[in-house]
Amino acid sequence: MQAIDRHLAEDMVTLRSLAHEAGQLALSYRQDGQSARMWKKTGGSPVTEADIAVNALCSSRLKAARPDYGWLSEETLDNADNRQKQLCWVVDPIDGTRAYMRDDPNWCIALALLEESRAIAGVLYAPAQNRLYEAWHGGGAFLNGESIRVSRCAAEEGCRLITNEGMLSHSAWPEPWPDLTVARPKPNSTLLRMALVASGEWDATLTLSNKADWDLAAGTVLVEEAGGLVTTHKGEPMLFNRDIPAQRSVIAAGIALHPLLMRRTEFVDIPDPQVA
Repeated sequence: MQAIDRHLAEDMVTLRSLAHEAGQLALSYRQDGQSARMWKKTGGSPVTEADIAVNALCSSRLKAARPDYGWLSEETLDNADNRQKQLCWVVDPIDGTRAYMRDDPNWCIALALLEESRAIAGVLYAPAQNRLYEAWHGGGAFLNGESIRVSRCAAEEGCRLITNEGMLSHSAWPEPWPDLTVARPKPNSTLLRMALVASGEWDATLTLSNKADWDLAAGTVLVEEAGGLVTTHKGEPMLFNRDIPAQRSVIAAGIALHPLLMRRTEFVDIPDPQVA
């Protein structure tokens, strides 16, 4: 770890600078009332020319800075050989593409660094909100340079939860959910939901479906360094860069609220993406 620690400060400088540059590049595609060209990827999710341009910029900068690191990005065809390194960059060029397309400010540039299966550094930049979130292992979590912490909420009743509101009222719950404050509308970006938990503005976020590593890596280190806990709904830790770079689900919350949400949801049957 000594060699990694010696380089981590340099990597954070690289990530901060790149996040700003990538954010401005993404914004440039929306200048003068214009919208970036869009098409559908396999599976139906949208992608824009801005996503591709930001991905190319990040690839160029990060691979030049650390040619020995691995690489995983939403907009790069996955190649396990390219990411099976001790250290690996993880990039979501624009998390919240749908929000970006409709000029909703809830999108961000997401950059993370893994050491083997663990996220050890992350930067989220939401340029339309002028918010830069950053965290690194043992260094704390910050929003625009100011230290942030998760909330101390210790009860489900009245907690501030970012999730699919319709899911909460589903008839299949054996125990009805108590009265909650639910985000309306919830941010399109999963990573920004996690950032709002890290800052204490919201108490928790819950997603009961598979999420890719690039949707969670930067947010995981951010929440953890802000004093919170991130696992699947079954309590499994976030282990990144496995055969399939995805997680079963996600709960991100303060340490008192997290087990209450897990107790309520852990019975839900969601396939493990690692199991064929």
